[in-house]
Amino acid sequence: MSETQKVGLASGVGTTVEWYDFFIYGTAAGLVFNKIFFPEFDSLIGTLLAFATFSAAFLARPVGGIVFGHFGDRIGRKSMLVITLTIMGLTTLAIGLLPSYETIGVAAPIILVTLRFVQGFALGGEIGGAILMAVEHAPADKRGFYGSWVQMGVPAGLILGNAVFLMMAGLSTEQFESWGWRVPFLIGGLFVAIGLFVRLQVGESPNFDRVKNDAKLEKLPIRLVLRQYPQQVLLTCGAYFAIGVTFYGATVFGLSYGVSQVGFTRNQMLAIVLVAMAVTFVALPMFGKLSDSYGRKPVFLTGVFAMLGFTFPWFWMVNTGSFGLALIGYVVFCVAFATSYGPLAAFFAEAFDTRIRYTGISFGYTIGTLASSAPAPIVATYLLNRTGSYVAVALFMVVMCTVSVVCVIAMRETYRHNLPDGDDATEKDRISPISG
Repeated sequence: MSETQKVGLASGVGTTVEWYDFFIYGTAAGLVFNKIFFPEFDSLIGTLLAFATFSAAFLARPVGGIVFGHFGDRIGRKSMLVITLTIMGLTTLAIGLLPSYETIGVAAPIILVTLRFVQGFALGGEIGGAILMAVEHAPADKRGFYGSWVQMGVPAGLILGNAVFLMMAGLSTEQFESWGWRVPFLIGGLFVAIGLFVRLQVGESPNFDRVKNDAKLEKLPIRLVLRQYPQQVLLTCGAYFAIGVTFYGATVFGLSYGVSQVGFTRNQMLAIVLVAMAVTFVALPMFGKLSDSYGRKPVFLTGVFAMLGFTFPWFWMVNTGSFGLALIGYVVFCVAFATSYGPLAAFFAEAFDTRIRYTGISFGYTIGTLASSAPAPIVATYLLNRTGSYVAVALFMVVMCTVSVVCVIAMRETYRHNLPDGDDATEKDRISPISG
């Protein structure tokens, strides 16, 4: 196995563990947290509050992105990834051991929100570093492909999370609400050891080493990002909207919607999401590789237009109550998502130079998740309750996808360019063409 493949695997495995931790929380929030931590409220308000705790992590992401991005651009990518993974593992274990509202009262949801905030802080620094390790180690003509290995950790983590929840299917409702929901969190703590072992086996990014050896390190990366790269930050942020609202709308909100509004059982919805994520896992590297041949923008835009156009049909297929149609709808929707998400890592990384790439990509990415992924379940639940129809929810998703279309069109095509390392590049040619 080549060094590039080892790094891609290490980034993907570590990301899988972290997103497993992240998504089991989202699943638990949609299924049971309203009863465990907010029993004093009716079902709707309890679910909204549970989703609000889920969103607390997104508030912390930009902070984590700036902090870990700063040290990732100053000290190195690898050490930051070890720290973020460790934090995610410890907080996940703590959530699994957290007493319920009935046991310690209002302290339970307060501690839950605090742990969730710390999780988001760590994840804010994780995704940018993982992307850079994979992309900066990759050959110039394979950055899209190897960058997608990091993105594969997202469906892989969700598959693991849903699979563990499905293992709890034999439990009664009382058993699941009493202790069954804790099992995925406790198992997640054990997965961290595997992720740490794999990540410790790889070396530092060659791009970072080159900048460090040339004494080009930036003292305050965020300052340079805000001064020279505000457009790139805003465009990467907006480009992410379609991905965030589609993914979290389909998985977190969709899980709750299918059970409470359509009448699917909890296990049916988990199975649907599980199959859709398996297809996504396979599709991501295909579209990442496709972007190496045809460009980031056309592949990314194809996915955004597909998500935009399939939103209403997806709702219709789920609303039929047919397991088969709902499954097909989810698979098609997730393939559309994968079309954009596959080339995202390379596309976003190529927008910034090495001195501030960790900070830049983390800042743009996390602001994008804060503005799209975080509110998606809450806004969707509110709109559904206010209007009594899925139409308002679908329109919300369509508007977010439209924003992404505009932002991606405004971004530069970069797939035939080298990654810039420093201030020797001007604003016009900051990304220099690949020779040969």
